[in-house]
Amino acid sequence: MGYIYPSDLAAFVFEIWQRTPGEIEGHWLNQPAYQLPSLATLEELLSTCFQASLLVEEQRPVTFRLLFGEPEVFEPQAGPPMGLLRLLFDVPQPFSAHDLRRLSPAVRFERSLIGVRLNDEGELEIWGIIHSGPRWLRLLRGGRGTSPPLPPFLVICASGRGRLEVCKGTTALAQLSEGQLYSQSLNVFESHWLPASFATVRAELAELHAQSRRQEGTDWAALDPYFVKRLAQNIVKRVIATIRGAHHGGTVVFVDPQRTELLTEKNPYITFKYRFRAEEARARFRTLLVKSMNTLAAIESGSQRPVGWKDYECSNDEMLLTLDEAIFELAHLVATLASVDGAVVMTKRFEILGFGGFIGCENAEVPVVARALDLEGEQVCFESTASVGTRHRSAYRLCQQWHDAVAVVVSQDDGVRFLHWKDGFVTSWNQQTLLNAMDF
Repeated sequence: MGYIYPSDLAAFVFEIWQRTPGEIEGHWLNQPAYQLPSLATLEELLSTCFQASLLVEEQRPVTFRLLFGEPEVFEPQAGPPMGLLRLLFDVPQPFSAHDLRRLSPAVRFERSLIGVRLNDEGELEIWGIIHSGPRWLRLLRGGRGTSPPLPPFLVICASGRGRLEVCKGTTALAQLSEGQLYSQSLNVFESHWLPASFATVRAELAELHAQSRRQEGTDWAALDPYFVKRLAQNIVKRVIATIRGAHHGGTVVFVDPQRTELLTEKNPYITFKYRFRAEEARARFRTLLVKSMNTLAAIESGSQRPVGWKDYECSNDEMLLTLDEAIFELAHLVATLASVDGAVVMTKRFEILGFGGFIGCENAEVPVVARALDLEGEQVCFESTASVGTRHRSAYRLCQQWHDAVAVVVSQDDGVRFLHWKDGFVTSWNQQTLLNAMDF
């Protein structure tokens, strides 16, 4: 497989731009369509950003977000947390890799963007800064709260050394990472296979909510069926984000609830250094999920439509805020448990069985794994496991033995891999999103 370069990325984006609508919100709905620059200019933008990403600024990696477009379309009176603050330089700055490097510490990846346009002479220049605030990261890290929308301009994110993601506003188009082109951000949370593996548990949660509705709240609002999926995904996102923030690495394994009894006794699969007693405390995630479902339905009583994630994000109800904080704290605890050598083991009901789990499965040799090239793992390439560490090899062995298991492995270098058995192989999804860029 050959290497891909910024010029290849430019050609791909140029081809698909017009047939990718992008998400347009707020007053951008009434603005004219936004066009790409010429292919030559797009190549210059991406090549310069790529070169900047290879530099360092006072021993720090150079990361930034860049927006190509005119500053006049931004409302001058707006600003975070619900808007975008446009700050114009009195003298535009040159557009070069070294100028991007010098600006990057002041225009932090998670809070601001660098504004770039073509001047009257047809040359690229940096016109100023767009301050967005960090709310947009909640989509990646997990959490409540809406974020200010970006216009459907060309946005280039340099999220690591030699790693670029190209977006149309907030809609990801393509990513260049490790010399390979991904036709979209490989965000496993957007796949079908991952939520499908938790479908039975979601049905159980829906039934528990239905029981509460029959007993306590016949006038409760109906819940969007996707709400509990989004809420559960936020738990996993928060756990991953916190593990990455510790820069220690860790493994979290989700197993079928029916394996709980097996794991309470001596077995050839997982040996715990620390195992929790079977009581309500270790099932707290499940309790909080059901309470959150019930509370949202109750506070939206009388609604003529199903209520869901947007309502949850925007609600200022004190009980809902308390429950969200409780979920966050528990996710933080799980991430902290992962700092001990060995795996944190949870059921797919989010019941915490124990940590410091040593994965045995010594007879399950996994010489190769399939690396997914798309969300569903329909396209794969095969990789030898000879060069990976103990953490990955042990997770591969478990997924080889237990085809229902889902393992999340966070490396010390902050890489994130989801592992699952698919089509006769242990399959690895490298989480290729801006999540990998964040220094939490």
